[in-house]
Amino acid sequence: MTNDQLTLMDDHDPLATKYADFELPTDIVYLDGNSLGCLPRTARQRAREVVEQQWGQDLIKSWNLHGWIDLPVHAGDKIARLIGAASGQTLCCDSVSVNLFKLLSAALMMQNGRNVVLSQQGNFPTDLYMVQGLGNLLGSDKCTLRLADDDDDLESNMDDDVAVLLLSHVNFRNGTLYDMKKITAQAHARGILVIWDLAHSAGVVPVQLDECHVDFAVGCGYKYLNGGPGAPAFLYVAARHQGTVTQPLSGWMGHQAPFDFDNKYERAAGISAFLTGTPPVVSLSILDAALDVFADIDMLAVRKKSLALAALFMQLVEQMAGQTPAMSALVLISPRDESMRGAQLAYRHPQAFEICQALIAHGVIADFRAPDILRMGFSPLFLRYADIARSVQVLTTIMRDELWRDPAFAVRHKVT
Repeated sequence: MTNDQLTLMDDHDPLATKYADFELPTDIVYLDGNSLGCLPRTARQRAREVVEQQWGQDLIKSWNLHGWIDLPVHAGDKIARLIGAASGQTLCCDSVSVNLFKLLSAALMMQNGRNVVLSQQGNFPTDLYMVQGLGNLLGSDKCTLRLADDDDDLESNMDDDVAVLLLSHVNFRNGTLYDMKKITAQAHARGILVIWDLAHSAGVVPVQLDECHVDFAVGCGYKYLNGGPGAPAFLYVAARHQGTVTQPLSGWMGHQAPFDFDNKYERAAGISAFLTGTPPVVSLSILDAALDVFADIDMLAVRKKSLALAALFMQLVEQMAGQTPAMSALVLISPRDESMRGAQLAYRHPQAFEICQALIAHGVIADFRAPDILRMGFSPLFLRYADIARSVQVLTTIMRDELWRDPAFAVRHKVT
């Protein structure tokens, strides 16, 4: 791939103008959008407005004057468009873990006589931890976790004891994309409710929750939605369940009239019943502003470019493996079939951590997942085709010259 070809690809990219919507460090290629997205300029401006004007000058008046109280629903409806949900079903609040606790509890209460939450060995650990914790709280007769092997036919594990199927839409380690419509239909045919974790798909993979008749979903705001570190998460509750489902964390913001200060809890109507405490206005405002980057974007265009970026990366790595033997030690564990893959590529190598640190030191920010996975995220709004070529060039130099052997790259901190 020549520089002229790469320039031509970038020049004809329909999403090229989005690059200017982000604050990007000079001389950095950012392939870590699946752990923390880049800073949108709209988010930076909103942060200043919220802190300096709304909080600083308008003070408590801002709850009404600037709509602070409605932010969870307002931002939720912006996300709804990205995940194929009609308005009034998506809410921005809390973290993925807290939201998952709410939804698991609610789903189990709907399933009298069933107690099994079915998931996979390779699901994101916090999802499994929440099931385990709920089982400890309720007792195994009310909630118990069953894990299928990642290669198992999930349908064969769906028996009459299974109350809830809990799956990640995209596997966080290897990037496998699951068939949401097919699996949801299989579960429903056996009376099983389904919770999908969209943490690695929302904002980069087209999702159709309503079309797939999904029951519940969760996702985070700080990855591909670019909401900032620790950004609020979101949850989805299908409209057909909202009149009957009950969530366990009955805090005052989920009350139908919180400022009446009645001692008796009366749940709010609709999706607002899944609110609990006071919304984190600063971080939620930043996420709300970051979502405006998607306002004029078709998710199919996002998907098309993401796959093209990943395909270019994969092609160049394989080309370099033919010229640089050390590159052949990087073993692709993501599906080659792009229809079965999210917006990431994962390579296995015994020194994946050290290679990742060497990449970062040389201006290419990827990430590492234990025990031996080098992971690249292709967030197409702030990546160019020329960036992909540069990242492979840097990776090739690191592998060829064994730069990863520098002892400094083996030092591990709390966050890896």
